[in-house]
Amino acid sequence: MLDYRLIEAFAAVLQEGGFDRAARSLHLTQSAVSQRIKLLEDQLGLVLLVRSQPPRATPAGQHLIRHHRQVQQLEESLGHDLGPSGGVAFTSLAIGINADSLATWFLDAVHDFVKDESVVLDLSVEDQERTHRLLRDGEVTGCVSTRKDAMRGCRVDYLGRMEYRLLATPEFTAGWFPDGLNEKAVLLAPALLFTRGDDLHNKMLRLLLGRSPTDIPSHYVPSYETFIQFIVSGLGYGMVPDRQSAPLLTAGKLVNLAEGKDFPVDLYWHRWNIRSRILEGFSESLIRNAREMLKG
Repeated sequence: MLDYRLIEAFAAVLQEGGFDRAARSLHLTQSAVSQRIKLLEDQLGLVLLVRSQPPRATPAGQHLIRHHRQVQQLEESLGHDLGPSGGVAFTSLAIGINADSLATWFLDAVHDFVKDESVVLDLSVEDQERTHRLLRDGEVTGCVSTRKDAMRGCRVDYLGRMEYRLLATPEFTAGWFPDGLNEKAVLLAPALLFTRGDDLHNKMLRLLLGRSPTDIPSHYVPSYETFIQFIVSGLGYGMVPDRQSAPLLTAGKLVNLAEGKDFPVDLYWHRWNIRSRILEGFSESLIRNAREMLKG
């Protein structure tokens, strides 16, 4: 029989990123938190936590934290359905989402459900090709991802398509790409990437040039709003979703470096395969509204 006091200590260390902060969140001493995790590992006969900075779960720990959070989700959903004993009962949903979706269509897709159902969201922002790792590791209940196939123990539905364009200001284009976008210019012109794990820019270059040159000069800007500002201010060129690029192109503030070569990204909604009314209701709202707003 699992002792959930011990599992809560384990989960808190992962969520808070350390023993000190976990102890404060649980109103325990650091020693008590450490002892609970050691006792949990002894009871299961497994190492659950890598004592690094920050601590991270072992594969066995990932399975346990996933189980714990699924149980939490079911308990919160049950409490929500039974009704609050006093005040408003909120259900928390941990969601993995890419920055472009968060900045464009996501809020509109879930707004009414979140408001009507007294749901609070715990959003983790990652590249759309990496959000599924958050789900796999048990850090989130559901995620928006480019992955088409369902992971074990999960369900998946198609959301729609975002189109991206490779854009720059007219002045930047004239200065860095006077002869058009070619490999020689790409090796010199500063690019805009969201993070070092962002491969969308390289994929576009492979589409246009047949390969993606290595060691291109790049700004790494992990903020959607600042990313756009960098491009509009002429500091680099980069991939912008069509929902944002259309008005900028119409106004002449940006130009398309690869006319007729927009890059489509298909998005999917993955979530745990558990019987939670809140999770299913959230999923239905998200899928329905996303399909209305996104192409494809």
